[in-house]
Amino acid sequence: MWNKLTTDSDYFYSLINNTVVFIKHISENTIEVYSSDNTIDGLVITDYITRYFTLDVDHDTCFPHDFQDYYPEVWRLIQPYLSTKILRQDPFSTMITFMCAQGIGMQLIRRQVELIAKNYGEEITVAFSGKQITLHRFPDPITLARADPEELRYCTNNNRVRAANIVLASKAVAEGRVDLAGLTDRTIPLALLQETLSGIQGIGYKIADCIALFGLGRFDAFPVDNHVRQYLATWFNMPQASRELSPRNYLLLQRGAQSIFNPDLAGYAGHILFHCWRKEARGMIRF
Repeated sequence: MWNKLTTDSDYFYSLINNTVVFIKHISENTIEVYSSDNTIDGLVITDYITRYFTLDVDHDTCFPHDFQDYYPEVWRLIQPYLSTKILRQDPFSTMITFMCAQGIGMQLIRRQVELIAKNYGEEITVAFSGKQITLHRFPDPITLARADPEELRYCTNNNRVRAANIVLASKAVAEGRVDLAGLTDRTIPLALLQETLSGIQGIGYKIADCIALFGLGRFDAFPVDNHVRQYLATWFNMPQASRELSPRNYLLLQRGAQSIFNPDLAGYAGHILFHCWRKEARGMIRF
């Protein structure tokens, strides 16, 4: 979770794997970075930040070479959005975040995640630019597995079912029944990954694909929601996109999208198109 240092500051800060990181955008190819440690996960900061912000992914490879020939208007519209990045985030916190994201807006999602971290995570305080900054580490699976759903629901917008599902999902990870680290293996077929994650109560295909795309580095995963369905129908003339988003139709749309974009980066392409559609076609500014 990234926050702005102050309303008039250009710095953003977050806690990444126990390291507090401050960043400032300098230019298209330059980011200023301060961190509380010299390394993260054994990587020097520059290497980790490059990986974290997927600066190693060439956005041009998300779309096949002839994409602009087949879809010239879409290609024109997405030009300002090609710099959109997907973050390589922690798998467990990503899973819980998307379990909190069902059917609600970004502000409520952020509030739920912040409350979970504040109530169940360790507090960390650092000094930066003359200010004391307090952050909370996202709790580990064991901690959330032990949570009382009746207490956790105060962090999940008073949703008892969501709180209970988060505890069950945390137990599955804590007990090793779901190996999130193992699911980052790109040799695992996407269908098997979907089946594994959607076997957890409270997680369907869309949430499973969001976890895969944003938390497991599986850029071939292509989440489909109503916005995605709409742009697949309008921009790519997919007839099945006008039908109800049933599990069967979800998989058909996903396969159709993977045939249009670079299959290995279909989810990355979809993320770029998602933001373009919301702003250019729907005129939406905020989530």
